[in-house]
Amino acid sequence: MSDTSSRVASARADLESTLDAIEDKLNVPKRFGEITDKAKASYEKNPMPWIIGATAAAIVVAGVVAWALLSGDDE
Repeated sequence: MSDTSSRVASARADLESTLDAIEDKLNVPKRFGEITDKAKASYEKNPMPWIIGATAAAIVVAGVVAWALLSGDDE
């Protein structure tokens, strides 16, 4: 009986550990905070790629807006 009880307790502990790990993986605010921290550290270490990326994104957005406004698809 004691052996069965110890196996049940061990299985419960394993299940609890697994559920805690799943909950941690699916914790969106925590994951978002980790990504934000990594991005901040990356920017502080070398901001040039971030500046180039932001500039490129702004150019793309401006191009799409200009294309939408100036295209001759008006009906």
